[in-house]
This record gives sequence, structure tokens and C-alpha cells, in this order.
Amino acid sequence: MCCALQLSRTSQTIGQERLRRLMTATAPVCVVMAIFATPGFAQIAPPVAPPPTPPTPSVTSTNYDQSAGNTALNLGSGFLERLGNQASGGINRTFRTNPGGGGGSENAEDPRYRTWFEGYGVSVRTDAQGDFAGDSRKTYGGVAGFGARLAPGVNVGFSVDQSHTDIDVPLALQSAKLDLTQLGFNGSVDKGPWTWAFAVVHGFGNVRSSRDTGLGLATAGYRASIDGALTEISYYWTKDQMRVVPKGALEYVRATSASFQESGGLDPLNVGSTAIARARGLIGAEIGRYFIFDQKILDLSAYGKFVDNFYQNLGSVQVSLGSESIVVPGIGESRYGMDAGASASLSLTNSARLYVNYDGKFRNELRSHQGTLGFEYRW
Repeated sequence: MCCALQLSRTSQTIGQERLRRLMTATAPVCVVMAIFATPGFAQIAPPVAPPPTPPTPSVTSTNYDQSAGNTALNLGSGFLERLGNQASGGINRTFRTNPGGGGGSENAEDPRYRTWFEGYGVSVRTDAQGDFAGDSRKTYGGVAGFGARLAPGVNVGFSVDQSHTDIDVPLALQSAKLDLTQLGFNGSVDKGPWTWAFAVVHGFGNVRSSRDTGLGLATAGYRASIDGALTEISYYWTKDQMRVVPKGALEYVRATSASFQESGGLDPLNVGSTAIARARGLIGAEIGRYFIFDQKILDLSAYGKFVDNFYQNLGSVQVSLGSESIVVPGIGESRYGMDAGASASLSLTNSARLYVNYDGKFRNELRSHQGTLGFEYRW
């Protein structure tokens, strides 16, 4: 009996020890379950990662559009000034008032017609301005025109200018091509030594752009247009075979481009329409002299103008990528600058002449050089 009692107590002790060990082993699990089961902890939401921020377009992403707008503005301005020179240039004035040249009688003036053809090339470089990385442009074009003398001292002309421009913005890995057609009308009224001239232009064209995104090219195509007007007054002073022609002019030009959307590449952009405008005054003079040899007339001249861009609306464009957008300002010229040029004209007969011109524009942020080769025929 004593042995049985001892065995029972031993079994009870072993059972208690097993229970203690089991409780000790499961205690941490129970504590963790109890903590998660508490109402206070259950109400604490696990952290949620914020949604990714959409990428924002860079202010340099549309440098090609800024450059294309500025190119159209300058091409319109250049065409206006060439039309103004057609109406008030010294060599043209000489043939209007002295058709035979070199002593021909002014009484020989009568209603006549003329036509002209020109080929030209322009090289332009624009420096960096703010977020604009700078560019270089090469333009090639041609002009065909027709003019008439409506009455003594009253002349009109109409011409068409077709040009192609390659635009390169190397630091922004961008480029564009602009094909522009311009229609121009000009006229002049001579009164003694005074000449009042005017010119108006309207142009329209297409821009094709390319932007390297790092993962392919983003390309686009959109329309551009140009409108402008110029009025000029000049005084023609001559002595023997020399002449001096002081001039003053006012010019206004406005260029617009349509909105467009890029395609291809990484993150193609939506770009809004834009408009830029400029008004300026020009004052200067032309100096020229002609020489007669072998029944031909060689005329040499040079000019210089001071330029005041007294009004510039550089415009701005809204660039969007998804729900994010920024406003990018346009680019312009320095307020003050100089224009200078030279011309050589060879009159083969009283009706036909060849001529070559150089025109340079010099601003703080822009330099332009243009060469023109032309032929004119009168009858």
C-alpha cells in the first residue's frame, strides 16, 4: 500500500512538470495573440505608401518650339525689310527717277513693269537665355516678285518667299524643321527727294520637331503663321554719282504656332498654342556710288541702322505631362542692336541687272548673316 501511494505521488509530480513546461513554451504565443486581440491595437492601420508623384515636364523640354517661333518672327521681319528696300533702296530709286542711269533723262520715265528672282541663305545663332539652351539655324529660300509703276512716282509690287529652316538645339538634344511660305505686298510714293514706302506680309508654314528623351525620339508636327507690316520714310540726296539716303522705319511682326501633342519616346508632352510679337523702330542711312564702264553700270552701296525693339511680347506656352503642367516663357532679342549690310549691282542693260546683297543683324543674344543673289528684269 505504501508503494502504491508513492507511485501515485510520483505520477502526479511528473504530470505537473509536463503541464508547467507546456505553459512555459506556449506563453509567448499566447501573449502575442492577446496583444493583437486588444481593441486598441486592432484600430491602428498599417502604414500605406504614398502614391507616386507624376513626372513634371522640364522647362527646357520645348526649346525647339521657342526657337521655331523666334525663327518665324525673324524671317517675317527679314522679308518685310527686303520689301521695304525694294521700294526705297537707292539703286531702285535711281532707276525710277533716272531710267537710263548715268545721265539718262528723267523725262524717259514712263509706266513700266519689273520682275525679280532671288535665292538666299541665312545663318543665325542665338545665345542661351534663362532656361533656353541656345540654338543655331540655317535657312535656304527663294523669292519671286512682280512690280509695276502705276503712275509717275507711284509703284507697287507683289512677291512670294518660300524658305526651309533647319533648327538645332544641341545642348537640349532637340531639333526642328520649318517650311514657311510668305506673301508680300509693297508700294512706294516718290515726291521730289522724299519717298514713303510700305510693306505687309502674311506667312504660313509647318514645323516638324524631334526631341531625344533618352528612350527614343518624341516627335511632333504643327502649324505656324506670321503677319507683319512696315512703314518707312527716306530722303534721297545725290551729287554726281554719289548718293546718301537717310531712312527711318517702324515695323510690327507677330508669329503664332498651334497647339500639338508629341508622339513616341518617353513621356511625350502636350504643348499649348503660343503667340509672340515685336514692334521696333529703325533709323539709319545708305551710302552708294555707281560707276559706268563698257555701257554697263556697277553700283556699290552700304547701310547701317540702329534698332530699338521698344515692344516685345515674348509670349509663353503651357507644357503638360499627364496632370502636371508648367508655363515656359518665350525668347526674344535685346532691346537695342545694329543692322548693317552691303550691296553690289551690275546693270547689264537698261532692262536687266544682277545683284548680290549681304545683311547682318547684331544683338546681344543673336547674330544673323544673310547672303542674297538676285536678277531683275524691267520692261
